[in-house]
Amino acid sequence: MHEWALAESILSTVLEAAEKEKLKTIAEIKIGIGELQQIEQDIFEFALNEIIKSHGKKLKNVKISIETEESTLKCKICEHTWKFSDMKKKLNEDESEAIHFIPEVAFVHTRCPKCGSPDFEITTGRGVSIISIKGKR
Repeated sequence: MHEWALAESILSTVLEAAEKEKLKTIAEIKIGIGELQQIEQDIFEFALNEIIKSHGKKLKNVKISIETEESTLKCKICEHTWKFSDMKKKLNEDESEAIHFIPEVAFVHTRCPKCGSPDFEITTGRGVSIISIKGKR
């Protein structure tokens, strides 16, 4: 259901932006999803399509494209950079699920693979964003 809530939030934000810009129809929405979010893309797309059906003309023929951004992490101690995809292999199912719902939980379950420090930052691939909205006035 996490994906459904994200879909609702995105479409609500898109409709608000379209209203402010006085768009009569929305032709295209580009969405960015950080890999750390671990979105089930098929469920997310299904939710988007189902919600779109309830919004009539404004979203009738909208094209949605989704871009996934690879997640990278950087150690604040040794400055080593690594990818979430490498780290994910070492997580158990509960840890992975926790990160899916709250990406900041990664800080609890992760250490720098080079020096072992828990002090790192997520440099790319976190969160969900609306990259662009195209429509007609």
